[in-house]
Amino acid sequence: MNHTEHFTLGTGHGYRGLLQVGLFNAMPDAALRATEIQFARLLKDAAGALDVRLRLFSPASLPREEETRARMEGFYEDAGLLPAAGLDALIVAAPDGDAPDAAWRDDLAALLDWAQAASLAAIFSGGAVPAALACLDGIASRPLAHPLFGVYSGQRVADDSLFFHTAWDAGVPHIRDHTFAGADLEARGYRVLSRLADDSVDIFARETAGHFLFLQGHPEHDDGALGRAYLRAVARFRNGEIAARPPVPRNYFDRLTESRLAALPEGTGLSGHAAIVQAARPLQSWRGQAVRLFANWLTRTAAAKMRRAASRAVHVRRRRVP
Repeated sequence: MNHTEHFTLGTGHGYRGLLQVGLFNAMPDAALRATEIQFARLLKDAAGALDVRLRLFSPASLPREEETRARMEGFYEDAGLLPAAGLDALIVAAPDGDAPDAAWRDDLAALLDWAQAASLAAIFSGGAVPAALACLDGIASRPLAHPLFGVYSGQRVADDSLFFHTAWDAGVPHIRDHTFAGADLEARGYRVLSRLADDSVDIFARETAGHFLFLQGHPEHDDGALGRAYLRAVARFRNGEIAARPPVPRNYFDRLTESRLAALPEGTGLSGHAAIVQAARPLQSWRGQAVRLFANWLTRTAAAKMRRAASRAVHVRRRRVP
C-alpha cells in the first residue's frame, strides 16, 4: 500500500508538535468500521487544541472478506509496519470473548514487544485486555458468575491524572464474561485504578515500560452499540448458536423498552426485537467522562513527548560544547 489516509483530529492550536495515534483494529469484518468510527469520534472530541492524527492498522493474519479488504485499501496499514510508523501512542481493539489461539495473537505479541521497547503509551480496550495480559505476564482471566452486559458504574480507587475532571461513577458499557483478580495484577506490577460497584477490577495500568492502560469496558461505544450487540446475541440464539435467550442490557434502555423486550414471547423472531430496539433512544450517559478520560490521556502523552524532545535537545547541545 503506497499511501494511506489519516484521520486529522483537533485544532492543533495548543501544541506545536504532531501527536500520532495508531489504532490496531483486530475486530471482525462486521465490527471493523464501527470500531474505527467510534474511536475516531472519541479522539476528535477529546483532542481539543492538540494536533492529533489517527492512523489505522490491522493484522494481515486476520481473515477478511474480499469486500472488506477492498474498503480497507488506502485506509489501513499492515500491523507489521507499526515499529516504523513513528507513533506516539497506540489503541488496541479486539473482539470480546475471542479464542486464545486467534490468528492475530502472534501479531499482538510482536506489537507488545515493540511497544515496551519503545516506551509507548497504549490503551487496550475490551477483548484486547485478556489477550494482552496473557502475552505480557501469563495472567489468566477468571470467569464471572454473572456475565456483564450493559452499563455499569464504578469508583476510583487510586489517584491518577487520567481521572482529572472525571466522575467515573457515571457508568461505562461492559460486554464480558471474565474478570481479573486484583491480587494477581498487583503481584506483577499492575496498579488497579478503578473498580465496579461489586468491587471487581475495572481499569488498571502497567508502567514498567511506557504506560499501558487497560480498559475492560467500552468507553468508546456510541449510543447504539449495546443495542446492536443485543440484536446479534438474539440472532445467535435464534440460529441455535447459544442455548439461553440473551438478557436485555442492564442500565441501558429506558424502563418501557426493557419491559417491552422482556414481554416478547419466547418464539419472537429477530425482527420483533429489532423493531423495539431501533425505536429506543438510549442515553449515552458515559460520553462526557469518556471524552475527559481520553483528553487526559492525550494531554499526558503529548507532555511526555515534549519532555523527551527537550531532553534530546539538551543532550545534543551538550555534545556540541567544545
